Amino acid sequence: MCGGTIAVMKISVAVAWLLLSVSSSPSLLSAQTPQPQPQPEFVKQALQLVHDGKPQEALDVYLNELKTSPGSLPANLGAAGILDWMGKGKDARKHLAKAIEAADTPEHRVAAERSMAVSYAFERDCGKAIEYEQQVFDFYASVKNFYQQGESADEGARICLDAGDLEAAQKWYRIGHDSGLQEPDIKPARQDLWAFRLENAEARIAARRGDSSQAQKHVDAAKAILDKGTIPEQAQFLPSLRGYVAFYGKDYKAALASFADANQNDPAIQCMIAESFEKLGEKDKAQGYYRKASLSASHSPPAAYAVPLARKKLR
Repeated sequence: MCGGTIAVMKISVAVAWLLLSVSSSPSLLSAQTPQPQPQPEFVKQALQLVHDGKPQEALDVYLNELKTSPGSLPANLGAAGILDWMGKGKDARKHLAKAIEAADTPEHRVAAERSMAVSYAFERDCGKAIEYEQQVFDFYASVKNFYQQGESADEGARICLDAGDLEAAQKWYRIGHDSGLQEPDIKPARQDLWAFRLENAEARIAARRGDSSQAQKHVDAAKAILDKGTIPEQAQFLPSLRGYVAFYGKDYKAALASFADANQNDPAIQCMIAESFEKLGEKDKAQGYYRKASLSASHSPPAAYAVPLARKKLR
């Protein structure tokens, strides 16, 4: 962080409590995502402290709960989320290991394993993240939940893409696509969803490889799927895709124009806006967006990508 101090963390109760269900990027959320659980009082207290910009005090609440209940799932997940945000991944993963060990239901274990994957994402460790996403993937395979299989594969792929391992990202995005399509009696809209996600992913991977022409073909294919009208909720992700492709095509003005229509609360998008301004020599604007991104307290792949990068830029 700027000046070596911890700035105010802004976090919503809904996002924080997702630590107890499934950590996921916005593009992966669906009606099949587990509903958040009722909050223990100590969690409410910790979340309020985080909201007030007191992450260390919030961490202390979780640690205090763990003194008497060392196997507490919400306390271990909550502590891990804050520690990852602080850049203390090794300590975070000690709590996540305890959460995995103490999980009393398959759903709780899956939540802890996905959080472990995200913890490694904060350190750009594609390989270790995939180890845990593979466990999630295998569990959903065992219960024949093909949709969640696809989601876990896509989440791992996103982590690998952000880590720069394009081959692993492409492999897992395709696995996610193929797994999702195995859903029995799959509806056309769901088929279009998986097709859109794969075109989106292929566009980003091509852009990262410097193949702007191929990236644009995938953008056009993604738009063609949206134009069918079966998945209108996915239209919000087209501007960020266009911005991503423009950014890696070194057209930073076009990137900013597209990002203006994207989710302004997504920390990864905030970072790419900052990087675009930086490339255009507008340092003050870049710093403002880096500060926004650095404050994201979501334990998710976008935050795992954005927070470490933003902090590095603000040093």
